[in-house]
Amino acid sequence: MGNVEDRSVLLAQYIIDHKATVRSTAKEFGISKSTVHTDVTERLKKINPQLFTKVKEILDINKRERHIRGGLATRKKYKGED
Repeated sequence: MGNVEDRSVLLAQYIIDHKATVRSTAKEFGISKSTVHTDVTERLKKINPQLFTKVKEILDINKRERHIRGGLATRKKYKGED
């Protein structure tokens, strides 16, 4: 996937384009959630502050909505819709 800086920008762009979660981004790229999180929060802030700001907005929205997604996933699980 190239160097760390390129990967950080690529992951950030994916999150922005798809309004993706850290988990879904990690799954898409076949890397760990920790790697995605580190790349788009810590590394990206130093590499591209403007892109970091955009990603942070989406990550903040995801954080506020995570309890809703979790509840829907639980409902789906127990209704046998997996």
